[in-house]
Amino acid sequence: MKKRFTYLLPALTILIALATSCSPNKPADPVPVPTGTFNGQFRKLHRAKGATKIDTTKATIQLVLESGGTYKVLGDTATLHAGSKGGYSVVGNALAFQDATYSASDPKIHLYGYYAYYYDNSSVLQMVLNSSDTLSLQYDLKKVN
Repeated sequence: MKKRFTYLLPALTILIALATSCSPNKPADPVPVPTGTFNGQFRKLHRAKGATKIDTTKATIQLVLESGGTYKVLGDTATLHAGSKGGYSVVGNALAFQDATYSASDPKIHLYGYYAYYYDNSSVLQMVLNSSDTLSLQYDLKKVN
């Protein structure tokens, strides 16, 4: 008759779990900080209260992010997006913009607040700010310099 050592199975499972949990952890890669000149499309997606249709307006803009923590927005700033400048910083996985030209009386969109972002550390920069379920501000930009 063969002896089965099934009573050792829980101990073996615990031993494997402890061995893998005590292995050295690789530190997380730092979040890449975008700098340079980016050109591309800004989109404002808005759904009016009670409506089902989403209105989309677009503008071609240029965003200059300087290594000293300042920025400026140039390009098609006549009607939808305001030309602006100010400071920015990385806060976790977001870019925080502080617009020095913001005015509550200006109806145009200013680059202001916390934007979730993706930067591939070479050419693509995407940012989004979702304000409730009725407004989304999206930036799809490519690095040109």
